[in-house]
Amino acid sequence: MVEVPPPELRPGGILVRTHFSAVSSGTELAKLETGQRSLAGKALARPDLVRRVLTVAREEGIASAYRKVQSRLDSLTTLGYSCSGTVLAVGEEVTEFQPGDRVACAGAGFANHSEVNYVPRNLAVRVPLEVPLQAACLTTIGAIAMQGLRQSQMVFGETVAVIGVGLVGLLTIQLARAAGCRVIAMDIDAGRAEFAKQMGAHLGLVVGDSRNAALIDEYTGHGADVAVITASAHSAEPIELAAAIVRDRGRIVVVGDVGLGVSRRAAYAKELSVVLSRSYGPGRYDVQYEEKGIDYPIGYVRWTEQRNMQAFVEFLAAGTIDVTPLLQVRYPLCEAEKAYSRLRERNGYTAILEYSTEDRVDTPASRSTAETVPRAPARDSLRVSCLGAGSFACDVILPYLSGRHGVILESVATSSGITAESARARFGFRRTLAPEEVLHDPGTDAIFACSRHDSHADYVVKALRNHKPVFVEKPLASSPPQLVEVQRAYAAELEQGGSPFVMVGFNRRFAPLTRELRKFFSSRREPMMVHVRVNAGHLPPEHWTHEDGGRIVGEFCHFIDWVRFVVDATITTVQASALPDGTRYQRDNVATTLRFQDGSIATLVYLANGDKTVPKEYFEVFCEGSVARLEDFRVLSLTRNGKTRQIKLKRDKGHSRELELTMEAMRSGEPAPIPFQQLVEVTEATFAIHKAIANDEVVRLGTEVPSLASTT
Repeated sequence: MVEVPPPELRPGGILVRTHFSAVSSGTELAKLETGQRSLAGKALARPDLVRRVLTVAREEGIASAYRKVQSRLDSLTTLGYSCSGTVLAVGEEVTEFQPGDRVACAGAGFANHSEVNYVPRNLAVRVPLEVPLQAACLTTIGAIAMQGLRQSQMVFGETVAVIGVGLVGLLTIQLARAAGCRVIAMDIDAGRAEFAKQMGAHLGLVVGDSRNAALIDEYTGHGADVAVITASAHSAEPIELAAAIVRDRGRIVVVGDVGLGVSRRAAYAKELSVVLSRSYGPGRYDVQYEEKGIDYPIGYVRWTEQRNMQAFVEFLAAGTIDVTPLLQVRYPLCEAEKAYSRLRERNGYTAILEYSTEDRVDTPASRSTAETVPRAPARDSLRVSCLGAGSFACDVILPYLSGRHGVILESVATSSGITAESARARFGFRRTLAPEEVLHDPGTDAIFACSRHDSHADYVVKALRNHKPVFVEKPLASSPPQLVEVQRAYAAELEQGGSPFVMVGFNRRFAPLTRELRKFFSSRREPMMVHVRVNAGHLPPEHWTHEDGGRIVGEFCHFIDWVRFVVDATITTVQASALPDGTRYQRDNVATTLRFQDGSIATLVYLANGDKTVPKEYFEVFCEGSVARLEDFRVLSLTRNGKTRQIKLKRDKGHSRELELTMEAMRSGEPAPIPFQQLVEVTEATFAIHKAIANDEVVRLGTEVPSLASTT
C-alpha cells in the first residue's frame, strides 16, 4: 500500500472515484505468485523476456541489460482490473459520461485497486440506479464469463459443463442458465461443486470421480454439448476432461489458463471444436480500441468488450443473475492484504475492497511523502523535478542526475502516479506531485520533461511561463502549431527581460567520436557531402511512437541534428521520399536530402525493413579529399592522403556529456548547450519531411509548414 498522486485526466477518458473493486482469486493471485518467484523462476516463466534481455546484452552490453532488468524489477506494479465508482471529471472528446455518473470499469492498469483511476472511455459503462455499486464491481469478470459463452456458440436448451468453479465459473453458470441452458458444474473441491448448485447449476460433480462421464451421459443422454474451462492449471488435465465429457462434435472453450495438450485421439474421434476465449471480448489488447476510444461498428462486431460489460450490467438490473452471495466478504482498502491472504488460503471466490467516499482528490496524497516548504536555492545546488519516469528516464536521465554533486532531486510526476512513486523510491526524490503542481512548484529550480512526445511542447511552454529552465527529451514539439506556441513563449520571456533556457535531448552531437569527426574537418573550406544510414528496425503499427508525427518527428530528428552540428550551417531545403503508405512499416522507410546554406548536402536514410542484427547507425562524411566513417558510435575511421587513423571506444552516444553541459548551464545561468534557433530549425525540418513526402516537392525552410494532419 503506497500513497501516490491521483492520475492525470487525459483526452478520451474519465477520472473515477472508486467505491468498490473486486480481488480476483485467479488472475491476481497468479500475478502475485510470478512476482514472488526468484529471478530464475521468473526467467522460466517468461522466456520471451529472457530473449529481450539477451538482445539488449548483445547490443548494449551486460551492464546495460542488468540495469534495465533491475529497473523493471524495482518498479511498482498496480493490481486490480474490475471496479465501480462515480465519475469525477471527463476528458476532452468524451460526451457519453458526465461527472457524477455511476460507472463500472475494466482493464489492468486502469481499473486498479486505487482510490482514483483514469479509465479510457471504451473501458467504462454506466450503472443504473437499481444496481448496487458493490455488485457492479464484478462487471469485468462477468464480461469474461459472457465472452466465453459467446465463443461456445451455445443455443437455448443445450447442456453446458463448466469445469473450474471459481468466480468466473460461477458467473458462467448463472449466465448459461439465464440463456436457457442446463448447467453441469465440475470442480476438484467438493464444497465448491456443491456451492455451484446453490448458484444455479443443475448438477455438481467432483473432478476425479470415475463415474462422472456416466453420470453426464445419463443426465443428458449424449454428453455435454459444450464444455467451458474456467479452471487454472499448469497441466492439460482440464481439457482432457472436457474432451471426455462432451458429445460427438461437441465444443470446448478455454477461458482459464490451462495446458492445451489434448490428445489427438480424444479430439479426432469426436471431431471436437476447441476455441479460446480472449478475456472480455473483441477490443481486448487493441490499443486503438482500449486506449484511443475507437469503437468497432456494431454491424460488424456486435459484442465488443464494452458491450459485454453493458449486457452484464443489464442482467444485474433485471435480476436475471444474482451475485449477492459473492459480495459478503468486504474489506476496507487499508486491509487489502488480509483479502489476498484469505484468497491464498482458497477461502472464498473473491474479496471486495471498499473505499471511503471522502473527497481527497483536491489534496493529492503525495503531499504527505515529504515536507513541501520551499527552500531558497543555494549557489552550488540545483533543485530538479522530473515530468515522466519511463524507461529512458529511469535508464539514462535519472541515474545521471541522482549521482551528481549539487543536484537535489526535488519532485517527480507522471500521468499515472504509480510510476512516480517507483521513481521517488528508487532515485531519492523528496516528493511525488501531479504534473501541474511540478510546473508551478516554487521549490523547483529546473525541470526535466521525459514524458510522451505529445506533451513535450505544453510542458516547455508552461516551464517558460513559470521562468524555469527546462530540458526536454526529443522532440521539442510534435506538430507545427505546438512549435509556434513554444517560440511565442520563448520570445515572451525574452521581451520580459528574462533568460529563457530550453534544451532538447539531441545527445548524438555530444558523443566523443562526433567531436573527433568535427575536429577532423575543422579547417575545411569546401562544402561537405554527408551520408547517414539508420537501421532503426520495425515497430508494430500500434506502438505509441507512431503517434504525433511518428518516427520522423520523434526519432529521425536525432540524425537531422547530428548533421546540422557536423556541417555547422543552416538547413535551407528539404526533399524526401518514402516507401508507399499501406505497408506494415507505416512511413518508416524514408530517404531525405538536406541542403545547407554553405552548399553542403546530406542524405539520410531511415529504415524499418532491415535486419536488427546489423549495427543501427552508420555515418560517412566526404570533404576536400578526406573521408570520415563512424560506425554505431564505437569506431571512427579518419582517412586523409591515403592514411587511415582509427579510434575505437566503448559505445558512447553522448548522453553523459549532454547532461553534464546542461546542468552546468542551468546552474550558472549560461545559455543552453544547443542554441534555441537550431532546436527550432531541426524540428521544422522534421515537419518539412512530412510535407515533402506528401506533396513530392522540395520544401524550403522558413516558409509556412502545414499541420501534420493535412499531410499524412
